Amino acid sequence: MAQILTACNNQKKSLPLSMSEPRMPFPSHRPPFRWLHLVALSTILVACGDPDQPPATGSQAITPSVEVVAASLQPVEQEVTFVGRVAAVDKVELRARVEGFLKERRYTEGDEVAAGEVLFVIEPDQYEAIVAQRQADLSKALAEVENTQAQYARGEELLRQKNMSAAEVDKLRAAHRVAEASVEQAKAALAAAQLDLDYTQIKAPVAGRIGRASLTVGNLVGPTSGVLATLVSQDPAYVLFPISQREFLEEKRRVAAEGSDPHAIIARAKLPDGTRYDQLGRLDYVDVTTDPGTDTLLVRAVFPNPDGLLVDGQYLGVMLAEEQPKDALVIPQGALQIDQQGTSVLVLDSENRVQTRRIQTGTIQGANVIVHGGLKAGELVVTQGLQKVRPGQVVTATPADLPPGAPTGDTPAGTSASPAAGSGAGTAEAKTADAAAGANAIPPAGTDSGAAAGTDSATVPAKNAGAAAGAGDAR
Repeated sequence: MAQILTACNNQKKSLPLSMSEPRMPFPSHRPPFRWLHLVALSTILVACGDPDQPPATGSQAITPSVEVVAASLQPVEQEVTFVGRVAAVDKVELRARVEGFLKERRYTEGDEVAAGEVLFVIEPDQYEAIVAQRQADLSKALAEVENTQAQYARGEELLRQKNMSAAEVDKLRAAHRVAEASVEQAKAALAAAQLDLDYTQIKAPVAGRIGRASLTVGNLVGPTSGVLATLVSQDPAYVLFPISQREFLEEKRRVAAEGSDPHAIIARAKLPDGTRYDQLGRLDYVDVTTDPGTDTLLVRAVFPNPDGLLVDGQYLGVMLAEEQPKDALVIPQGALQIDQQGTSVLVLDSENRVQTRRIQTGTIQGANVIVHGGLKAGELVVTQGLQKVRPGQVVTATPADLPPGAPTGDTPAGTSASPAAGSGAGTAEAKTADAAAGANAIPPAGTDSGAAAGTDSATVPAKNAGAAAGAGDAR
């Protein structure tokens, strides 16, 4: 060996400098042919494998496992959600119609009141006096009518006897008619005075709840004093909500295409605390004009309100749905992937190969979401393991919500349960293949071969490779 090394050194000295120096010299602490030991070791490991099985590649050894769910048709109520506002069917602002000092308030703020119940009383004294005066005026007018009527009758008698001229009789007739008109005038004045007296009692025009009084007893009130209190009816209640022109036209076309009854649409309400209102509503009005500022139509629904949970001016959610549920394609929400291009899911073909599918989604139904397009019933959708796979990759699929090793009788077509018998052999083969791949890799200069060959699946072969390299160093 020493003679051979001496001859090689002499040969290097005789060559030119550019040819005598290697481009990538081996480190001084490592023999130049150390990688031959790794090649020999990999050959031995491959030879020790099962001769009937082909060597496993990296993609075959690491096949990701995912959970899938078959898209299915289920009876669902497709709801469309809007933001609405409660409005009382009857809402009255109570005002004083005559001037005077407020004498009484006969209700408790916030109470339910009946129609016709007296709520406020204005001092009636001056109005009672006016009524008495108008009654006296009426009595005077009636007396005048009686006098003129007697004068006119006497004049006609004298006219027949030719003791009075016809002109005098005409004057008596006119005076009688004036007296009769005075009676009608007195009656009208009395009615007006009585009306003002009645206005001193402010009554509830409708039944409902009455709010806070803006003025207390003793204050001067009148037509210009503003609202004394607000009265709103309770049952039923309106809910008003706007819908866009696009939604309105889509719904009209859908109803026309399906032949549905627009009156079969029911309305549900979601209260501000997130709970659903236990009464169903019905649509009863669609506005005849569009708001030019928002391009929306105002729609009104009527809800029963026996418990008074719906309060005038309250904001709440409004859900519209058909009375009878219809079958719709649904998938779990966890299968959705959203990006700038829209919504997509990962589906499996007959070869368990992953594909990306763009879909059009609808409303959310609990943990599921309705799919309007892009997916068919029965197709397998990946719900777990989305981050481990990519389009075009072959995967191992198991039904969702089942442990990987649990057997199932309703495994969708194209899926397989977790490996049972023989799974250990497959694992051993995968480890052997990993070890062989690590052993065949030629380490770069300055890298320890034991570290290069050492993987989690081939710990022992890596140590053997390091030992073999150490033996080469010793030689």
